[in-house]
Amino acid sequence: MNTKTPFPAGRARTRRLQLNLPVVSLATYAGLALLWLFDVMAWSSWDVPAGVTDSEVDRLGVVPLCSGLVAALILLLPARWIRLETRAWLTALLSLALTVFAVTTHLLPEEWSFLELACLLILLVRVCRTTSAPAVAVALVVTLGGAAIVVPYRMWGDPLWPSNFATFITVTAGGAIALGCYLRSLDARRARAVVAVREGERMELARDLHDFIAHHVTGIVVQADAARAVLPIAPDQVDPILENIRKAGMETLDSMRRLVRVLREEENRTLRPGELVPQLAKMVSDFSSGGEQDASLHLGTAARATKLAPEVETSVQRVVQEALTNVRRHAPGATVAVRVDAEDDRLRVEVRNSAPRERSAVPAGGRGGFGIVGLRERVEAVEGTLETGGTADGGWRVTAAFPVLSTAVEGSPA
Repeated sequence: MNTKTPFPAGRARTRRLQLNLPVVSLATYAGLALLWLFDVMAWSSWDVPAGVTDSEVDRLGVVPLCSGLVAALILLLPARWIRLETRAWLTALLSLALTVFAVTTHLLPEEWSFLELACLLILLVRVCRTTSAPAVAVALVVTLGGAAIVVPYRMWGDPLWPSNFATFITVTAGGAIALGCYLRSLDARRARAVVAVREGERMELARDLHDFIAHHVTGIVVQADAARAVLPIAPDQVDPILENIRKAGMETLDSMRRLVRVLREEENRTLRPGELVPQLAKMVSDFSSGGEQDASLHLGTAARATKLAPEVETSVQRVVQEALTNVRRHAPGATVAVRVDAEDDRLRVEVRNSAPRERSAVPAGGRGGFGIVGLRERVEAVEGTLETGGTADGGWRVTAAFPVLSTAVEGSPA
């Protein structure tokens, strides 16, 4: 299969642009720009009221036009510069002040800024979605909603239209509040789902506790019985056996420390120590058996000779399994290369796939999914690291590094 894609560098740049500028943000910027152009058209057709001089026209006529730009600037400021609540208070108070000035002086045009109104409604949605303090949220909702509703009353020359527009904006503000609350519920649901996935992954890791500990403890008991048996006839052989028992005990305690404290109730077969390489080969072979996608496995010599803690072996298996599952789901037709090698006392596992044969809406690894969340939880639980990201040819890679045991336990069961 030919895995080369035309213009890989251009596709990679496009992918990075899509990731950095989501569709929602682009649509927001475009919508705000169109509203400002609409404000410009409304300002250019302003009928100058009697008694207003040319200098006042130049000075006051652009105030509604600039109010939208100021509101948009405050809205789009990075969160690290100014908090959302501060931006909301500032925008709402400035809008209310401008409305009061227009109604009391009749100097401003009989128009209002649609861009300013849109920024007020967007801030209303964001406040309902993210503000945690109930009192602050209620105060901001009332102030922002009130500022948006009274904006039409800047049309001081018309007795009917302001009330009609205010009614429409009241309904729109109610919709903005409902949208913000709905998004808040989705965020809370997603947060609960992330917690559930992490907890499930901890339990997935912890389910092997009985087999691992029983394996080590059985070896300790066997060696203790051997020490008692050789003590009368070969006392000099007892000390090495006791040393092996101590090492096996330390290994057991290390496994218990890194495993989760609860056991999963479901009964599933556990990966036994020493079965990692055959299991990886089987997973890669099963992945390629369908004929639609090809996968290859490269095992370095150092990786074959490396001794891993039992929970690390299961985590390596899970990384490869989850990565292959994501490729199958999100990158149809892509080829996969699985590499396992060891260097600097770390076992490094990389699963890299080429660009999918068909365009996928979600990259392998999945934005919005929880597979990587749970996988990172498992890897970090055994003191490993996990990295994911796109490749230059439009593919995806998952890279994990795990600690290795520096020495094997002689005489202990393996």
